[in-house]
Amino acid sequence: MSVSELIQRNYSANIDQLAKEFADFAEATLQDALSKNQKATLVVPGGNTPRYFLPALANCVLPWERVTITLSDERWVDTNSNESNQNLVTNHLLSHLPESANFSGLKTHHTTPFEAVHEIHQRLDNIPQPFTLTILGLGEDGHIASLFPGMTPADQATTQHCIAVDQPTAPSPRISLSLTALANSQHITLVVIGKTKRQLLDRLNKYPDPQIPLIWLLRQRQIPITIFETDSL
Repeated sequence: MSVSELIQRNYSANIDQLAKEFADFAEATLQDALSKNQKATLVVPGGNTPRYFLPALANCVLPWERVTITLSDERWVDTNSNESNQNLVTNHLLSHLPESANFSGLKTHHTTPFEAVHEIHQRLDNIPQPFTLTILGLGEDGHIASLFPGMTPADQATTQHCIAVDQPTAPSPRISLSLTALANSQHITLVVIGKTKRQLLDRLNKYPDPQIPLIWLLRQRQIPITIFETDSL
C-alpha cells in the first residue's frame, strides 16, 4: 500500500480545533473498544506539544478506571524533572483524571535505560496488549516516540516491547516503545503541529524515504493511521 493509502489526514485551522477533533476521535475509539472489552490501553506522547491537546483528552467522558495509560517513550531523567515525559503527562492529563485512572510509567531506578529494558518489558507485558490507541508526535527529522533516523535494523526488528536509545542529537538517553509494539496497536493517531512537520508529511507522501521512522511504522501497518494536523498554535 502507498503512503497515501496508509494515512488519513485531518487539517485544523488552529490548535483549539485540532484538540477538540482529536479528543472526539480518541473518546469514540476508546468507547468503542470498551464496549467490546473490559480493558483498554492508551499510549500518550511526551515532548512539548502534547500540553496543548492532552487537556482536551482529559475532558473525555470515559470509564477511566478501565483504561491503562502509558507513554510512547521517556527521557532518562528524574520523573519530577521538567524534561520528564511522565511529569508532562501528569500535569496535563493525569492530574485532571479520576484517581481510579491507571498509569504505568517507563522510568525505573536503573542508572541507564539499557539496564532497565527487561524490567520495563515485563511491566508493559502486564497491561492489555495490543495497545488500543497509540498517540504519537512527529519530529522535524521524522522521528516517532524515540525511534530516530539512522537506527539499525536490529533496533527496529526487536520483539521486546521497548528499546533503550542513546541518540547523539537527544539531550539524554531514552526508553522507547519498540517499532513492533507501536505497529501492533489497534489504532494509531499522529498529532502534527507546524508547517515544517506538515511539509515533511507532504514530502513523505510523494517520496517515502526508508530512513524515516514514520515510514518504518507505516510499512508495518495494514490499517491506516489517523493524522490531526495544524500549521500553528
